[in-house]
Amino acid sequence: MNQIKYLDQHGTFELQDPQSYSYLYFPLADENGVMSSVTPTFGGDSKLSQDAFLLEPVTAESLHASRESRNFWIVREGEQAPWSAMGMSDLQEAQRMLGASQQGTDLPQQGADLTKCAAESVTLEAGLLYQKVTRTAPAQQLTSVVTAFVPHTGAQMELLQVEIRNDAPCAVTLQGISAIPIYGRSADNIRDHRNVTSMLSRIRICKSGVINTPTLTFDERGHQENRLSYAVFGRMEYAPGKEKDQAPKAFCPDPIGAYPTIDALIGEGGSLTSPRLIGASGRMSAAGSEVDGFEAMGGLCFAPVEVESGDSIVFVLALMYSTGEHPEVEAAPYLTTKAFARCLAEVKKLRQEENEISYHSGDPAFDNWMKWVDFQPKLRKLYGCSFLPHHDYGRGGRGWRDLWQDCLALLVQDPGAVRSLLKSNFAGVRLDGTNATIIGNGEGEFRADRNGIPRVWMDHGMWPFLTVKLYLDQTGDLDFLLEKAPYFKDRLIMRGEESDDLWEEVQGCRQRDVNCHEYEGTLIEHLLLENLIASLDLGAHGNIRLRGADWNDALDMAQDQGESVPFTAMYASNLRELSALLMKLREKCGVMQLQMLQEFETVLEGGSMVDYCNRCKHMISGETITVSIARLCRLLEQRADQIISHIRANEWIPAGKDKGFYRGYYDNDSKSLESFDPADPENPAKMMLTGQVFTVMSGAATTEQIPQICAAVDTWLMDEKCGGVRLNTDFREVKLNMGRMFGFAYGQKENGAVFSHMAIMYANALYKRGYAKEGYRVIHALYAHVNQMRRARIYPGVPEYIDPTGRGVYHYLTGAGSWLMITVLQEMFGIDAQSGDMFLHPRLVQEQFDDFGEAKVTFRFAGRKFALTYQNPEHLTAGAYRISALTLDGTAVDTKVIHGEAGDPDARYVTGKTGGVLIPRSQIMALDPEMNHAILITLSS
Repeated sequence: MNQIKYLDQHGTFELQDPQSYSYLYFPLADENGVMSSVTPTFGGDSKLSQDAFLLEPVTAESLHASRESRNFWIVREGEQAPWSAMGMSDLQEAQRMLGASQQGTDLPQQGADLTKCAAESVTLEAGLLYQKVTRTAPAQQLTSVVTAFVPHTGAQMELLQVEIRNDAPCAVTLQGISAIPIYGRSADNIRDHRNVTSMLSRIRICKSGVINTPTLTFDERGHQENRLSYAVFGRMEYAPGKEKDQAPKAFCPDPIGAYPTIDALIGEGGSLTSPRLIGASGRMSAAGSEVDGFEAMGGLCFAPVEVESGDSIVFVLALMYSTGEHPEVEAAPYLTTKAFARCLAEVKKLRQEENEISYHSGDPAFDNWMKWVDFQPKLRKLYGCSFLPHHDYGRGGRGWRDLWQDCLALLVQDPGAVRSLLKSNFAGVRLDGTNATIIGNGEGEFRADRNGIPRVWMDHGMWPFLTVKLYLDQTGDLDFLLEKAPYFKDRLIMRGEESDDLWEEVQGCRQRDVNCHEYEGTLIEHLLLENLIASLDLGAHGNIRLRGADWNDALDMAQDQGESVPFTAMYASNLRELSALLMKLREKCGVMQLQMLQEFETVLEGGSMVDYCNRCKHMISGETITVSIARLCRLLEQRADQIISHIRANEWIPAGKDKGFYRGYYDNDSKSLESFDPADPENPAKMMLTGQVFTVMSGAATTEQIPQICAAVDTWLMDEKCGGVRLNTDFREVKLNMGRMFGFAYGQKENGAVFSHMAIMYANALYKRGYAKEGYRVIHALYAHVNQMRRARIYPGVPEYIDPTGRGVYHYLTGAGSWLMITVLQEMFGIDAQSGDMFLHPRLVQEQFDDFGEAKVTFRFAGRKFALTYQNPEHLTAGAYRISALTLDGTAVDTKVIHGEAGDPDARYVTGKTGGVLIPRSQIMALDPEMNHAILITLSS
């Protein structure tokens, strides 16, 4: 099996014989709405939404089961069987599977000995965001170079270029025929009236291609007139060899006709990988023809062309969506090789510029791998969670948690651009601290129930504060907290336990007061309600109730008595941080008091969660009360202390000498999920990683407990053969009183897989508490696994999880990308922020420096671009070095000033709490925003 080879410093990679791996797919997308997936043989799909697929929807399993692809056939004069430029023919598949030798020269006919046919050589190249596959076929003496991408022009299309080079010593006559099935409807129609919806097709053959404009969008709840066309267009050019200078041959660049339906192309008894009628002119339709009521096919047939030795014919195809009357006119400017090259260059330049963070460490492969990790949050923004072959929700959109966590990565790149998005997100918060569960397409657009199932995730109120805290640290923009936003309103009340029968959909999804006015509160009010009300929603053991689930969606069967310890700890951490934030608001902005909704006085006076929620069931008074910052801080600190003390006293499980771990959950029978039984030598620990991650991250775990937690994780959860830290031990029972995860096979997804998101958050927590070596080990184990193609069998990037065979699954669209990005940037390389100031505190281990003892990172901060170099001449590791010198744009800074006391009014650079260097924002803002600025830091013992 072959390994990924990086070709530059932008993550561009190459892979030999990619068809040797199953389940591979690559994303092609753009902000214009086109979302495609493409396999090494150009299978996959393309869509604008759940209801608008140009190519037939695929799942991970259909990648190897389906015969549909963006296929392109070459018919060579005098030969019976066509050749697929994508490798998508029965003969080529049989040849590959039988391990064809390099001896044969002729394409085998039916009944031929396939082992005498020379094998094809295939090389895949992929970058941000394009795929190119070069296929050399010795038997046919042809080479195809096929490139696909989505242009960044506003036009909703996918561009495909197929170059066919004649490698024979003499001229040959070749004819090109595209074979791209046009699905052209909703994904629902795969099982819902598939045949009936094909009868809606209205297929028109024009000069440059095939257009299908179905009459209706089919929905028995109410059919709608359809105005969206799905089309395939193409043109051909002749390209002389590199060393030739002859004029292009005279030929017809447009298709001479088309096979407009699947049946017309494959013929009776044929298939998409073995069509019987390729080249048969009798089934071809001329421009101007129309066909109604069948499955459409982008079967463009080009004229045969005599191609000299070393020369090529090049076909540029556009797979297009259009609501215009003449899509062929819209497509025409793109159907040249010059236009294709220009659009591809624009996409490469755009994506490289977007991906500004770059690393230089002792492992160049890691540096390139991080290019893809850093780009994954962008892919989530483009695709949501649903529109690649591995998908969770399946019908589009992102969840509440996804929205806030994806902003983490966007914030470290361009926090200013995220400000309005953050503010609009608060419109999804309910007054009871819960939130809408599905995000619409526009900013501030929210919907409540997925599939009509009311559900509350108890962790949802925790994430917004983490994201806002990062924004405030990056910008120092405390005024943001005083801006106002509406609240979400639907039928769910009492934190999901009751239904508001007075609410109707026509009333809209904004909370109103008794005068029917929309109520708006400050963003800090939203944050306080999310965290304080959740902290009052307690179960029998004193932890916050699990309700529908927490981060682990598969803990979904403990609605009544389940409790989540780890997220109780994180809410306590948020309460403490909110108190500190309010103090900053008072000290730096002079804000002495806040206006809060009148109903909040119930909480101030010690009322219960039920008491408060009873006052917010339908409409609220609309009146506000004045609450001092000091009083709020006392309330927050008191509640946080109560929770942390409770967790430390009641949720710690000793596990033998020098080991222990925190309980994670109580089940629906109000019993502890985790336990330690030394009498069971094979399976003594029933343990969840989540319980360790958030108790460490929140500070609930004491300094003395962290080494014991690390020892327990290393003993019972670490499995470097599968990529590192597993999510849980094997509980060996189907716990119907806890969640569906226990019905999964152990090692799959939430039941004991190496789940990247939680593993990375564990590493992040360890770094935050000063355990850099332990944190690095967790991330390196994951990286080392997925970087081995023969083990993980995925392209570069971080998957959602690693299955029991070692394969990375649910690639690209995982929140793990954001957390890995900020962990590497902020915790490993130490590019952090505090209240708008830059804070540098490297925690790189020795092997992360190159042979010269250097590590570098480029990044943007406060609108300025920086290139930071760490010099470690003594080759020390994290914990053994300190910052001994710093220069900014070549100007040295006195080391005494660097290590001055925090708060020294004469110090421009002051030491932070963990031994880093703080560069005031005022100093950064004085730098030229048009220049690249260099920071050089020397590390020494």
